[in-house]
Amino acid sequence: MSPDPGAGASIPEAAGPRAFGVSFDYRCPFARNLHVGVLAGLAEGRDWQVTFIPFSQDQSHVEEGEPPVWEQEPEAWGTGVLPLCWGLAVRDTAPDHFLAWHAATFAARHEQARRIADPEVLAEVAATVGLDPARIAAEVGGGAPLATLAREHTDAVRRLSMFGVPTLVVGERAAFVRMMSPASAADIERVLDLLAWTDLNELKHTTVDR
Repeated sequence: MSPDPGAGASIPEAAGPRAFGVSFDYRCPFARNLHVGVLAGLAEGRDWQVTFIPFSQDQSHVEEGEPPVWEQEPEAWGTGVLPLCWGLAVRDTAPDHFLAWHAATFAARHEQARRIADPEVLAEVAATVGLDPARIAAEVGGGAPLATLAREHTDAVRRLSMFGVPTLVVGERAAFVRMMSPASAADIERVLDLLAWTDLNELKHTTVDR
């Protein structure tokens, strides 16, 4: 099943494909771990309908009374906003390339230790997955991806009380999930089963053996 890249008003509980949303910020190692499993499941042909939801960690750390990051000058954005804007530009204008871009950008940050806030690095990542970097950069420069980030981040916070990445969303239920190592597709199914268990409110290990 091909992913449904954009974030809508809600993530449906589908009778056919398993539909869910997942938030992302490319800087977060836990987001990378969860998205490895999501991308693996899609590559395996799992019957999933996935909505990829941007969440700005930079915005979540803005002090009260300060303007949101999308109203600030780019020099004040922090290191996460520009990669998110590039990701949204790919998601919304070149969806056939999005999954490859998504995997390559997480890998650039967490496996290759590259500075993905650098436009030149983002352009190189785009080129490696068959995208035209100049076209994506122009889309970002036009401002539409930043407006999308503002809208979708704000909606996720207001409607779902989303506070971080990665968060899995099914219908109007959302759960913040931290996996300590890269997930498999089966791991994602297991977590989605727990999310469907409405009597379970919280499960948190008191210690982590690593």
